[in-house]
Amino acid sequence: MTESVRVTVNGTAVTVRCAADASLLDVLRSDLGLSGPRFGCGSGLCGACFVLVDGRPTASCGYPAPAAGGREITTVEGLAAGGLLHPVQQAFLDEQAAQCGYCTSGMVISAVALLRARPAPTAAEVRQALDGNLCRCGAHQRIVRAVLRAARAATAGGGTAAAGTAGAAR
Repeated sequence: MTESVRVTVNGTAVTVRCAADASLLDVLRSDLGLSGPRFGCGSGLCGACFVLVDGRPTASCGYPAPAAGGREITTVEGLAAGGLLHPVQQAFLDEQAAQCGYCTSGMVISAVALLRARPAPTAAEVRQALDGNLCRCGAHQRIVRAVLRAARAATAGGGTAAAGTAGAAR
């Protein structure tokens, strides 16, 4: 049985037809062609599939696609705006925080949510916020530095690390 689901993904309203038991991850990757969220553990424990659902980091692998109806979904692709990377994305590049890159989109999503809630976190708060994201390469120190760098850049620039949330679904 298939369902029609209307959802806003990266600022663009879309309607997708999907199986009643389809995960949001499957719809994002297979139906909408977004490759940022990745399949990792399939249990919502590793963070590779994290997206923002109404601003909250959510494991899309276990989130039923039909439950996304009427919600605002933001993937890592939707964070950049106006041709500029989101401050967290830029900080990840500047700190060389992505080694293999598999966890990066989920880490970025969790970091963006943290900085929206707490614009000037401590290193301990960053570690706690990223606790649900696994990096098997061991780049954790660089990732924490990147999040702190993004927080400092947003504060110094008078802006917010929450900027750059609009984008288009691909």
